[in-house]
Amino acid sequence: MTAPLVRHYVVESPASPERVPRLRRIVVAHLRYWRLELEAVPVGAALGALLANVHRHVGEGTRCAVELRWTGRHLTVAVEDEGPRLPRLLSAGGGGLARVAALSDSWGTCATERGKVVWFTRSVATPQDIPRRPAPPLTPVGTVCGPPAREGRHEALATGGVRVRP
Repeated sequence: MTAPLVRHYVVESPASPERVPRLRRIVVAHLRYWRLELEAVPVGAALGALLANVHRHVGEGTRCAVELRWTGRHLTVAVEDEGPRLPRLLSAGGGGLARVAALSDSWGTCATERGKVVWFTRSVATPQDIPRRPAPPLTPVGTVCGPPAREGRHEALATGGVRVRP
């Protein structure tokens, strides 16, 4: 029997708009170090929403802590702050928690003595479980394809028909 893989990381910082991108980069760097590159974009986006909520609802300069825990199957990201009010998911809004809910498998809140914790989890395949076989080409080699797609059409196909603005 092998011991379960558990990785853990915590970083603390005052909540401020200029710290949000820095904390996201730190978390993404740890995900890459743990070989969880595929989780970098969705986890970074959900974490950014939670950190923006801390700044918006608790106030600038408030201490917050970000905790990562990877068990080998589940990645949990938790943000702790000193705000006493538990957040609510507004059904009509597209706010921070709605984004977290869309990007995660589960999420929740918990009151603490010093404030609250908001967390989310994602099911994550370990790097060993990801198939490493090369995929066959979409069209046979030597097959003549049509003219290249126009740039606008290529963007629409790559984003599922949604135009993405920088």
